Amino acid sequence: MTPVRILATAAFALLPATAPLAETATVAGGCFWCVEADFESVAGVGDVISGFTGGTTSDPEYGGSGDHIEAVQIPFDESVIGYREILDLFLRSVDPLDDGGQFCDRGREYTTAIFVDGPEQRAAAEAAIADAEAELGQEIVTPILEAGEFYPVGDYHQDYYKSDDRLAFSSVGLAVPKKVAYKRYREGCGRDARVEQVWGADAPFTH
Repeated sequence: MTPVRILATAAFALLPATAPLAETATVAGGCFWCVEADFESVAGVGDVISGFTGGTTSDPEYGGSGDHIEAVQIPFDESVIGYREILDLFLRSVDPLDDGGQFCDRGREYTTAIFVDGPEQRAAAEAAIADAEAELGQEIVTPILEAGEFYPVGDYHQDYYKSDDRLAFSSVGLAVPKKVAYKRYREGCGRDARVEQVWGADAPFTH
């Protein structure tokens, strides 16, 4: 079992709300519901925030994000998990070989990226990508970009993957919780299947 896989499976638990989470990683991995769901299961990670960044459009919102990318901010306790470890997990939870989107979601809004704040984060990101390229034997197309303003998406989309709030599907006359709709979307989009195809046993969130 690889170190990345051990890290991902060792202890999936959130820290108490009072834990010091001074560090933040900002990444884009396609649908932000999915990235939020993945990383909120990791020990040392706090409340992940979904939103938009990377563009110039003012006040982006869901359905009107302009040239921004769907992304998340991941607060973490450095005494439990390091920034580099976050990036290793992130790269193995996406398809970093696809520069046209992620899985069934296509276009710039759903592309991958690592947004870095300062030279230490950039060096860690460069090292993580180099290791991922060596493991796959292929070029990683996930870019490293300078962090800019991050715009949280509205409350409707935060914690979508675990929400009991119901969605109405008028076409079939049914209402299901968001968490059920999320599971159907994730499976139908083929996210886990493709990540396993790329990373095999090193895919940390699909087993």
